[in-house]
Amino acid sequence: MTKDIVVIIGAGGIGQAIARRQGFGKTLLLADFNPQTLQQAAEQLNASGYSVETQDVDVTSRESVEKLAARASSLGKVMQVINTAGLSPNMAPVEKVLEVDLYGAALVFEVFETVIAAGGAGLIISSMAGHMMPALSAEQDHALAYTPTEELLALPFLQQDAVPNTLVAYMLAKRANHLRVQASAVSWGEKGARVNAISPGVVVTPLALHELNSEIGDIYRAMVDASAVKRMAPPEEIALAASFLLGPDAGFVTGSDLLIDGGVIAAMRAGKLQTPG
Repeated sequence: MTKDIVVIIGAGGIGQAIARRQGFGKTLLLADFNPQTLQQAAEQLNASGYSVETQDVDVTSRESVEKLAARASSLGKVMQVINTAGLSPNMAPVEKVLEVDLYGAALVFEVFETVIAAGGAGLIISSMAGHMMPALSAEQDHALAYTPTEELLALPFLQQDAVPNTLVAYMLAKRANHLRVQASAVSWGEKGARVNAISPGVVVTPLALHELNSEIGDIYRAMVDASAVKRMAPPEEIALAASFLLGPDAGFVTGSDLLIDGGVIAAMRAGKLQTPG
C-alpha cells in the first residue's frame, strides 16, 4: 500500500521536530539547500525508524521547487507540505533575505498547490517579525498577497532604496508570508486542501543561536526578557502546534497565522519593548 507523503522543506531544528511528529508511518520527503544538513537529518530519522527520502532544493529556483513537487507526487499522495526554509536578518543581504523568505515562500505555495491531495494541508513556518512592523497600506498588502510570484521582487516598495536594512526586509517577508497564506487558502481550498502559517518567537535552534551570538543578539535577549513567559521555546513546541494545524482537528482552520512568541508582540503593543528596525 502506498504511504501518504509528508514533505518537509528545511532540515533544521524546527523541520526535524515537525518531521518526527508528523512522519511516522508515512513517507517523509526531506529537502534542504545544504546537502550536509540534509544527510545528517535523514540519517537520524532513518535510525529512529522513519521512512525518509531526500532531495536537494533551492526555494529561490522554480525549476528546483518543481522538481521537488514532481518527486513528491511520484512517491504517493501528497498530504502535507511544511516549509521551514528561511534566512535570518544576520545571514544575508537585503536582496537575498527577500529572495528566500518572500519569493521562495510564495513559490512553494504556488508549485505545491498543483500536487497537494484533497484533504491535504500546507504550512509555512514564518516569524513573529511579521507582526512587528507598522501596518502597510491596503495597496501594499494586496500587492504582497496577489502579485504573480515572478513579479513579487519587482514591487517598488521592495527595492533596495526602500528597504533600509535586513531586519526590515525580514519583517516585510514575514508579513508577506501571512498575506500569501490568506490568498493561497482560496486557491488551495478549490482542491479541498488547507494552508496556514505559524509565527514563532525565539526558538532554540542553531539559527537562533547564530543570531543570539551576533551583533544583534541583544535585540533577541531583550525580547525574551520583556516577554510574558521570559524564555525561549524548544522546536518541539512549534511541532506540537504544527500537528494541530496539519491535522483533522483543524479542519475549519485555513488562511490563518498562529503567533507562538511567548508574549513578545504583546510586550511591544504594551510599550514594554521597542519595535526593532
